Amino acid sequence: MMSSISRRWQLISAAAALCLATVTGCSGTDSPAAISGYSGPIGTIDLKSVCPAKVVIQTDWNPEAEHGGFYELLGPDPVIDAAGKKVSGPLFAHGQYTGVDVEIRAGGPAIGSQTVTSQMYQDQSIMLGLVDSDTSIQSAATTPTTGVFAPFDKSPLMIMWDPATYPNAHAIADLKTAGATVLYFQGATYMDYLTGAGLLNKSQVDGSYDGTPANFVAAGGKKAQQGYISSEPYLYEQKIAQWHKPVAYQLVHDTGFQAYKGALSVRSGQLESQAACLQRLVPVLQRAEVDYVADPSRVDALIVQAVDKFDTGWVYDQGNAAFALQHMRSDGVIAGSGTLGGFDTARLQHLIDITKPIFAAQKVTVPQGITPEQVATNRFIDPKIGLTS
Repeated sequence: MMSSISRRWQLISAAAALCLATVTGCSGTDSPAAISGYSGPIGTIDLKSVCPAKVVIQTDWNPEAEHGGFYELLGPDPVIDAAGKKVSGPLFAHGQYTGVDVEIRAGGPAIGSQTVTSQMYQDQSIMLGLVDSDTSIQSAATTPTTGVFAPFDKSPLMIMWDPATYPNAHAIADLKTAGATVLYFQGATYMDYLTGAGLLNKSQVDGSYDGTPANFVAAGGKKAQQGYISSEPYLYEQKIAQWHKPVAYQLVHDTGFQAYKGALSVRSGQLESQAACLQRLVPVLQRAEVDYVADPSRVDALIVQAVDKFDTGWVYDQGNAAFALQHMRSDGVIAGSGTLGGFDTARLQHLIDITKPIFAAQKVTVPQGITPEQVATNRFIDPKIGLTS
């Protein structure tokens, strides 16, 4: 089964000749050595006494605006390790040094497109990894993870279509009435939900999507396709010359499949041993995302530079970063009010309820008594931190 990560890599590779990364305004080197022994004074938040000397975060893709809050943690002069596909430096909280370092590792092609969960269990140096909550349910019996911080209130996963071909389509369910073929990656859990709920017919969904824009473009608007609101609408309108016009879309989240995308998670068996660190670190993560949203310029420049140096086939420019943040805000992917980063227990229970039959049909064993608290916890979330705080 090809993952959505592979899909995005192939899509961007196909558009690479048209998407030019711009490297501006960010320091860094290709040295593989992590920054350590930073001599600056420790600020009001001291992680040194409770956290590892280096907090390692495994992301699920190449550097991008979706990870902006993590790169916001990096203090002065972060080190870009092109060979290791990682960026490291002193870990800062709201402009002050915390006493430890942070290392942010790329996912996707950088880890052979394997899942973050698999990587976390292979490499015990990883403290936190980005795991979708439906994946956490799926792997709970073998490689359990527990989410501690949700960067997104909604997943940016979408289905898109040509508004000129389907002017009466305003939601994914309208594609059923229109009889449009919907391209997606075979094995995607959300598609089993959409067909099982009757929002799409099994006969109209096509799991042969390979990540490139060729099939969608060649169909001249007759086919719909999965994607992410943070990237594909920008690429298809601005960078893919064979299309070069807007697409319409609906978030899969808004159909009722409400997984938490890229929840920052720990190996469940280490939740207690890491609790003292997480109690101080998670609010730092919340604040970092708030700071990134307020002023993304420094981090976006670092992200673009890292992508350029990593050279994995993924191409990312300042325009894509700005588009991503704008639409993640306007479409409610990043919560606009209230606590940032928390989990809704009822929502997680609903996700368990709707995915267990899907996984059973796939002959994947999910623990019979799995609870929302095993999938994610609000134990370390500071309820006072939000985008309005």
